[in-house]
Amino acid sequence: MFRITTFHELMKGLPRSAFDRMVRERSADKYCKHFGHWEHLITMLYAQLSGASGLRPLEASFNAHASHHYHLGVSSIRRSTLANANDKRPDAVFSDITTWLMGKVSRKLRSDSKELMYLLDSTSITLKGKNFDEWTFEKRNRNTQGIKLHVLYDAQKNVPVWTDFSAANVNDVERATAVPLEEGARYVFDKGYTNYNWWSTINDAKALFVTRFKRNAGLKIKANLEISEDAAGVVLADEIVQFKSKNPGGKRVNEYFGKQLRRITVARPDKDTPIVFATNDFTSTALEIAQHYKERWGIELFFKWIKQHLKIKHFLGRSENAVRIQILTALISYLLVALQHQATKSTQSLWHFFCTISATLFQRPETEATVHRRRRERQLINKKQGRLF
Repeated sequence: MFRITTFHELMKGLPRSAFDRMVRERSADKYCKHFGHWEHLITMLYAQLSGASGLRPLEASFNAHASHHYHLGVSSIRRSTLANANDKRPDAVFSDITTWLMGKVSRKLRSDSKELMYLLDSTSITLKGKNFDEWTFEKRNRNTQGIKLHVLYDAQKNVPVWTDFSAANVNDVERATAVPLEEGARYVFDKGYTNYNWWSTINDAKALFVTRFKRNAGLKIKANLEISEDAAGVVLADEIVQFKSKNPGGKRVNEYFGKQLRRITVARPDKDTPIVFATNDFTSTALEIAQHYKERWGIELFFKWIKQHLKIKHFLGRSENAVRIQILTALISYLLVALQHQATKSTQSLWHFFCTISATLFQRPETEATVHRRRRERQLINKKQGRLF
């Protein structure tokens, strides 16, 4: 009786019918004769999950499992074909898959969530050297040469729900305007996303935000809120404020002018200067607001996790297209593992679950479990019967 492999089981998170629909909508395989998008995706996922260090090891290890290719809908690969596909094939389908999976994970995990809280940030991936310099050198900034990955992260369920790319010299807030906003959700981000008009857009969408004021923010105090006893000594001030100017910096119009904001000043034991929060949340306590901002650390841990455990530091190709495809495939791997982790109700951490999948990609867990169960049954029967001779 046929039993599917761990890899095959993992791919149930992305039904072939949904994948084919995304490919058809873009006519992406119109001129592909052999190595289509499905083969491309499976190969790149295998590279992520197996930790292949380059094209040659990837080709050798993937082709060594030829007996399992049929059930995955693929065949043996050639490294030259994969390198050419990474270099020249647009990343649109991989982007669509990532978006579709983020929506699926978000829907599955949100049903039991009491509050929607999203963390917004970006991480830079350094790309220097031959072929990288051709498209990263002119778009570098003083700190980074490479590409930025922008992520909106579900703080409650630890999954990304929106991603985007930009050059290293693009200001984070320029990509923030593309973030989908949900009524009643809370968005937490650092002061690098200071754009009062975007804050106004969040407020108009009936969503909440927590961030930090810049030192030069021109504000006037409208009211002082009472500080509770349990917050005394930690919360230094809790104020209702408004912007002083409608046109800060000349011709720019501040669309938040005339609207109220809340400014919360909190002492930091490890630093001499306090931290000053900005929010449009007038109902949560000052300590709750501070805690929400503290939880922003979750997205930093996510970036650290994918950089440590997925292949987004060493690339199989050096063109911008190849880099984008590999990063998107890393995110697809993360989302598929998260879906499987949720479906199996595993008590393992996501990292240990990921390790288990990586180590057993082409094993058949159900078959092995059946063999183990039958062995245990025979041992119990022999124990009850005793020895005849």
